[in-house]
Amino acid sequence: MNQPPSIAPILQMQGVAKRFTLHHQNGIELPVLAQVDLAVQPGECVVLDGPSGMGKSTLLKMIYANYRANAGCITVRAADGTLVDVTQATPRALVQLRRDTVGYVSQFLRVIPRVSALDVVAEPLAEDAGDDPAGIEAAREAARQWLTRLRIPERLWHLPPATFSGGEQQRINIARNMIKPKPLLLLDEPTASLDAANTETVIAMIREAVARGAALVGIFHDAQVGAAVATRRVNVGDFRGVSA
Repeated sequence: MNQPPSIAPILQMQGVAKRFTLHHQNGIELPVLAQVDLAVQPGECVVLDGPSGMGKSTLLKMIYANYRANAGCITVRAADGTLVDVTQATPRALVQLRRDTVGYVSQFLRVIPRVSALDVVAEPLAEDAGDDPAGIEAAREAARQWLTRLRIPERLWHLPPATFSGGEQQRINIARNMIKPKPLLLLDEPTASLDAANTETVIAMIREAVARGAALVGIFHDAQVGAAVATRRVNVGDFRGVSA
């Protein structure tokens, strides 16, 4: 597959393959992806196309190292410029990569119970502030701005988001994972539960991330949203070994 020219992609996948072993079916192996070759440059939003079951979410989870690739290498250029092969990285290196370099907006919010929505969103910036009270307050102020922009009512800010509706939880998830600018952002159906107004807001946020030079890889159930944000499209079905 042809890639746009660049000397320094943020993400490089070479010869990546993934198969699942079905232990409850006598160890049958299910090939999902094979020979994935993909480079993503700063300022790109690559939209993954293909029917459900083609392996789009699996590809994102391999980049984030939630799934281990069976072959190939997945190299991410970290925020400090070093190259990290996530297929070989230590758990400590992956934690650092996720903290500073790779954001992942999934369809589901997983947070500590009883922590307020405001603090859930502020946490990525508050971690960097350490024990500095001014830095922590700045993180909370940034969180207020994100919650306001995503139309989360102020009366909910101090409640745990586990009690929120699906659409509200998804907006908390978006704010939490986009509040800290990172070089690489993975998006798995980020607008699936959103109304039209909030979908337009998220489209604007994605475009802003592209404009600042982030590299984005995304899956969008809504073809119009995908068309609105894509700078390039990749058909996951082009990667041999895909099973519907």
